[in-house]
Amino acid sequence: MEIAELAVPQPVAPGRRAAPARRAARELLLVATLFLLYKLARMAVAGRVSTALANGESIWHLERLFHLPHEAAVQQPLLAHDLVAHLANGYYAYVHFPATVITLIWLYLRHPAHYLWTRRVLACLTAAALALHLLVPLAPPRLTALTGLVDTGRRFGPTVYGPPDTDTLSNQYAAMPSLHVGWALAVAVALVAVTRGRLRWLWLAHPLVTLLVVVATGNHYWLDGVVAALMLGVVHLVLPTPAERPESLSPPGRRTRAR
Repeated sequence: MEIAELAVPQPVAPGRRAAPARRAARELLLVATLFLLYKLARMAVAGRVSTALANGESIWHLERLFHLPHEAAVQQPLLAHDLVAHLANGYYAYVHFPATVITLIWLYLRHPAHYLWTRRVLACLTAAALALHLLVPLAPPRLTALTGLVDTGRRFGPTVYGPPDTDTLSNQYAAMPSLHVGWALAVAVALVAVTRGRLRWLWLAHPLVTLLVVVATGNHYWLDGVVAALMLGVVHLVLPTPAERPESLSPPGRRTRAR
Protein backbone atom coordinates (compact mmCIF):
# COMPACT_ATOMS: atom_id res chain seq x y z
CA MET A 1 0.00 0.00 0.00
CA GLU A 2 1.47 3.35 -1.01
CA ILE A 3 1.84 5.92 1.73
CA ALA A 4 1.61 9.57 0.72
CA GLU A 5 4.42 11.72 1.98
CA LEU A 6 3.67 14.95 3.74
CA ALA A 7 5.72 17.68 2.05
CA VAL A 8 7.05 20.30 4.42
CA PRO A 9 7.37 23.71 2.70
CA GLN A 10 10.89 24.95 2.69
CA PRO A 11 11.68 28.65 2.87
CA VAL A 12 12.73 30.13 -0.43
CA ALA A 13 15.77 32.35 -0.43
CA PRO A 14 15.10 35.96 -1.51
CA GLY A 15 17.61 35.59 -4.32
CA ARG A 16 15.76 32.59 -5.73
CA ARG A 17 12.41 34.40 -5.52
CA ALA A 18 13.86 37.35 -7.42
CA ALA A 19 15.44 35.23 -10.16
CA PRO A 20 12.26 34.82 -12.29
CA ALA A 21 11.59 38.56 -12.03
CA ARG A 22 15.13 39.32 -13.17
CA ARG A 23 14.82 36.92 -16.10
CA ALA A 24 11.48 38.47 -17.09
CA ALA A 25 12.96 41.98 -16.88
CA ARG A 26 15.89 40.87 -19.01
CA GLU A 27 13.60 39.41 -21.66
CA LEU A 28 11.47 42.55 -21.66
CA LEU A 29 14.59 44.67 -22.07
CA LEU A 30 15.65 42.46 -24.97
CA VAL A 31 12.35 43.02 -26.80
CA ALA A 32 12.48 46.77 -26.11
CA THR A 33 16.06 46.87 -27.42
CA LEU A 34 14.98 45.03 -30.56
CA PHE A 35 12.27 47.63 -31.18
CA LEU A 36 14.68 50.52 -30.47
CA LEU A 37 17.35 49.12 -32.80
CA TYR A 38 14.73 48.79 -35.51
CA LYS A 39 13.71 52.44 -35.06
CA LEU A 40 17.34 53.60 -35.12
CA ALA A 41 18.12 51.50 -38.18
CA ARG A 42 15.12 52.96 -39.98
CA MET A 43 16.57 56.38 -39.33
CA ALA A 44 19.90 55.26 -40.75
CA VAL A 45 18.24 54.42 -44.09
CA ALA A 46 16.16 57.61 -44.20
CA GLY A 47 16.25 59.80 -47.26
CA ARG A 48 15.52 59.22 -50.96
CA VAL A 49 12.26 61.15 -50.63
CA SER A 50 11.68 61.46 -54.37
CA THR A 51 12.12 57.70 -54.81
CA ALA A 52 9.78 57.03 -51.89
CA LEU A 53 7.09 59.30 -53.37
CA ALA A 54 7.43 57.68 -56.80
CA ASN A 55 7.15 54.23 -55.22
CA GLY A 56 4.04 55.39 -53.37
CA GLU A 57 2.37 56.31 -56.64
CA SER A 58 3.42 52.97 -58.14
CA ILE A 59 1.89 51.06 -55.23
CA TRP A 60 -1.30 53.09 -55.60
CA HIS A 61 -1.60 52.20 -59.30
CA LEU A 62 -0.73 48.55 -58.58
CA GLU A 63 -3.54 48.30 -56.05
CA ARG A 64 -6.01 49.68 -58.55
CA LEU A 65 -4.74 47.11 -61.05
CA PHE A 66 -5.48 44.39 -58.49
CA HIS A 67 -8.92 45.95 -57.82
CA LEU A 68 -8.18 46.39 -54.11
CA PRO A 69 -10.59 48.60 -52.17
CA HIS A 70 -9.90 52.32 -52.31
CA GLU A 71 -8.14 53.46 -49.11
CA ALA A 72 -10.04 56.74 -49.24
CA ALA A 73 -13.32 54.86 -48.83
CA VAL A 74 -12.07 53.48 -45.51
CA GLN A 75 -10.88 56.90 -44.35
CA GLN A 76 -14.10 58.79 -45.07
CA PRO A 77 -15.95 57.72 -41.87
CA LEU A 78 -13.03 59.04 -39.81
CA LEU A 79 -13.12 62.43 -41.50
CA ALA A 80 -16.82 62.76 -40.69
CA HIS A 81 -16.54 61.82 -37.01
CA ASP A 82 -13.85 63.43 -34.87
CA LEU A 83 -14.18 60.89 -32.05
CA VAL A 84 -13.78 57.89 -34.36
CA ALA A 85 -10.72 59.50 -35.93
CA HIS A 86 -9.24 60.23 -32.52
CA LEU A 87 -9.79 56.63 -31.39
CA ALA A 88 -8.22 55.26 -34.58
CA ASN A 89 -5.19 57.51 -34.18
CA GLY A 90 -4.89 56.45 -30.54
CA TYR A 91 -5.03 52.80 -31.51
CA TYR A 92 -2.26 53.36 -34.05
CA ALA A 93 -0.11 55.29 -31.59
CA TYR A 94 -0.58 53.41 -28.32
CA VAL A 95 -1.72 49.80 -28.89
CA HIS A 96 1.00 48.41 -31.18
CA PHE A 97 3.95 48.04 -28.79
CA PRO A 98 2.12 47.59 -25.44
CA ALA A 99 -0.08 44.80 -26.84
CA THR A 100 3.02 42.99 -28.06
CA VAL A 101 4.81 43.38 -24.73
CA ILE A 102 1.80 42.20 -22.69
CA THR A 103 1.47 39.12 -24.90
CA LEU A 104 5.16 38.30 -24.59
CA ILE A 105 5.05 38.64 -20.81
CA TRP A 106 2.05 36.29 -20.61
CA LEU A 107 3.71 33.78 -22.95
CA TYR A 108 6.91 33.98 -20.90
CA LEU A 109 5.04 33.13 -17.72
CA ARG A 110 2.63 30.50 -19.07
CA HIS A 111 4.09 29.11 -22.30
CA PRO A 112 7.91 29.51 -22.31
CA ALA A 113 8.45 27.49 -25.50
CA HIS A 114 5.99 29.63 -27.43
CA TYR A 115 7.49 32.76 -25.90
CA LEU A 116 10.93 31.91 -27.33
CA TRP A 117 9.36 31.03 -30.67
CA THR A 118 7.37 34.28 -30.82
CA ARG A 119 10.38 36.35 -29.83
CA ARG A 120 12.41 34.77 -32.63
CA VAL A 121 9.55 35.29 -35.09
CA LEU A 122 9.37 38.98 -34.21
CA ALA A 123 13.15 39.35 -34.50
CA CYS A 124 13.27 37.69 -37.93
CA LEU A 125 10.25 39.63 -39.20
CA THR A 126 11.72 42.92 -37.99
CA ALA A 127 15.08 42.23 -39.63
CA ALA A 128 13.40 41.31 -42.92
CA ALA A 129 11.24 44.44 -42.76
CA LEU A 130 14.30 46.61 -42.24
CA ALA A 131 15.95 45.08 -45.30
CA LEU A 132 12.86 45.87 -47.38
CA HIS A 133 12.80 49.44 -46.05
CA LEU A 134 16.35 49.80 -47.30
CA LEU A 135 15.60 48.32 -50.72
CA VAL A 136 12.20 49.95 -51.32
CA PRO A 137 11.68 53.34 -49.65
CA LEU A 138 7.95 54.04 -49.72
CA ALA A 139 5.95 57.13 -48.82
CA PRO A 140 2.71 56.37 -46.92
CA PRO A 141 -0.62 57.36 -48.52
CA ARG A 142 -0.90 60.48 -46.29
CA LEU A 143 2.29 61.82 -47.89
CA THR A 144 1.44 60.79 -51.46
CA ALA A 145 -0.70 63.48 -53.09
CA LEU A 146 -2.08 61.09 -55.73
CA THR A 147 -4.03 59.12 -53.10
CA GLY A 148 -6.04 62.06 -51.82
CA LEU A 149 -5.75 60.76 -48.24
CA VAL A 150 -5.15 63.12 -45.34
CA ASP A 151 -2.98 62.74 -42.26
CA THR A 152 -5.65 62.05 -39.64
CA GLY A 153 -3.06 62.13 -36.88
CA ARG A 154 -2.16 65.76 -37.56
CA ARG A 155 -5.77 66.79 -38.19
CA PHE A 156 -7.48 65.10 -35.23
CA GLY A 157 -4.65 63.85 -32.98
CA PRO A 158 -2.93 62.15 -31.39
CA THR A 159 0.01 61.81 -33.77
CA VAL A 160 3.36 60.10 -33.40
CA TYR A 161 4.99 61.96 -36.28
CA GLY A 162 6.18 65.50 -36.83
CA PRO A 163 6.40 67.30 -40.17
CA PRO A 164 8.30 64.92 -42.48
CA ASP A 165 10.81 67.59 -43.53
CA THR A 166 11.90 68.26 -39.94
CA ASP A 167 11.16 64.94 -38.23
CA THR A 168 14.44 63.68 -36.79
CA LEU A 169 12.88 60.93 -34.66
CA SER A 170 11.45 58.64 -37.33
CA ASN A 171 11.74 57.68 -40.97
CA GLN A 172 8.30 58.32 -42.43
CA TYR A 173 9.28 56.99 -45.86
CA ALA A 174 9.43 53.32 -44.85
CA ALA A 175 5.81 52.22 -45.16
CA MET A 176 6.37 48.72 -46.57
CA PRO A 177 5.90 46.37 -44.88
CA SER A 178 3.63 47.50 -42.07
CA LEU A 179 5.15 46.20 -38.84
CA HIS A 180 2.00 47.33 -37.06
CA VAL A 181 0.18 44.63 -39.03
CA GLY A 182 3.08 42.16 -38.97
CA TRP A 183 3.57 42.27 -35.19
CA ALA A 184 -0.19 42.20 -34.53
CA LEU A 185 -0.56 39.13 -36.72
CA ALA A 186 2.43 37.42 -35.08
CA VAL A 187 0.91 38.05 -31.65
CA ALA A 188 -2.49 36.73 -32.75
CA VAL A 189 -0.98 33.57 -34.26
CA ALA A 190 0.92 32.88 -31.03
CA LEU A 191 -2.21 33.35 -28.91
CA VAL A 192 -4.28 31.12 -31.20
CA ALA A 193 -1.58 28.46 -30.91
CA VAL A 194 -1.59 28.34 -27.10
CA THR A 195 -5.31 28.75 -26.34
CA ARG A 196 -8.15 26.31 -26.83
CA GLY A 197 -11.73 26.45 -28.07
CA ARG A 198 -13.37 28.11 -31.03
CA LEU A 199 -13.24 31.53 -29.39
CA ARG A 200 -9.45 31.55 -29.70
CA TRP A 201 -9.85 32.67 -33.31
CA LEU A 202 -11.10 36.01 -31.99
CA TRP A 203 -7.45 36.89 -31.38
CA LEU A 204 -7.28 37.51 -35.14
CA ALA A 205 -9.47 40.57 -34.59
CA HIS A 206 -6.35 42.41 -33.39
CA PRO A 207 -4.46 42.28 -36.73
CA LEU A 208 -7.71 42.88 -38.63
CA VAL A 209 -8.49 46.03 -36.63
CA THR A 210 -4.86 47.08 -36.94
CA LEU A 211 -4.99 46.73 -40.72
CA LEU A 212 -8.15 48.85 -40.92
CA VAL A 213 -6.62 51.47 -38.61
CA VAL A 214 -3.31 51.84 -40.46
CA VAL A 215 -5.17 52.20 -43.75
CA ALA A 216 -7.88 54.55 -42.46
CA THR A 217 -5.33 56.86 -40.83
CA GLY A 218 -3.36 57.13 -44.07
CA ASN A 219 -0.25 55.49 -42.67
CA HIS A 220 -0.21 52.42 -44.92
CA TYR A 221 -1.49 50.95 -48.15
CA TRP A 222 -3.34 47.64 -48.24
CA LEU A 223 -0.28 46.06 -49.83
CA ASP A 224 1.88 47.09 -46.87
CA GLY A 225 -0.20 44.79 -44.70
CA VAL A 226 -0.33 42.04 -47.33
CA VAL A 227 3.46 42.04 -47.68
CA ALA A 228 3.86 41.93 -43.89
CA ALA A 229 1.59 38.87 -43.71
CA LEU A 230 3.50 37.13 -46.52
CA MET A 231 6.82 37.83 -44.82
CA LEU A 232 5.45 36.47 -41.56
CA GLY A 233 4.33 33.33 -43.38
CA VAL A 234 7.86 32.79 -44.67
CA VAL A 235 9.28 33.28 -41.18
CA HIS A 236 6.84 30.68 -39.81
CA LEU A 237 8.03 28.20 -42.43
CA VAL A 238 11.59 28.70 -41.23
CA LEU A 239 10.67 28.63 -37.52
CA PRO A 240 8.01 25.93 -37.06
CA THR A 241 5.63 26.17 -34.12
CA PRO A 242 6.94 24.37 -31.02
CA ALA A 243 5.00 21.46 -29.58
CA GLU A 244 2.95 22.43 -26.54
CA ARG A 245 3.61 20.28 -23.48
CA PRO A 246 0.34 18.94 -21.97
CA GLU A 247 1.16 20.19 -18.46
CA SER A 248 1.56 23.76 -19.70
CA LEU A 249 -2.17 23.83 -20.49
CA SER A 250 -3.16 23.34 -16.84
CA PRO A 251 -3.22 26.12 -14.23
CA PRO A 252 -0.02 26.12 -12.13
CA GLY A 253 -1.94 25.29 -8.93
CA ARG A 254 -3.31 22.06 -10.41
CA ARG A 255 -0.02 20.65 -11.60
CA THR A 256 1.12 17.73 -9.45
CA ARG A 257 4.07 15.44 -9.55
CA ALA A 258 3.43 11.69 -9.60
CA ARG A 259 5.28 9.77 -6.99
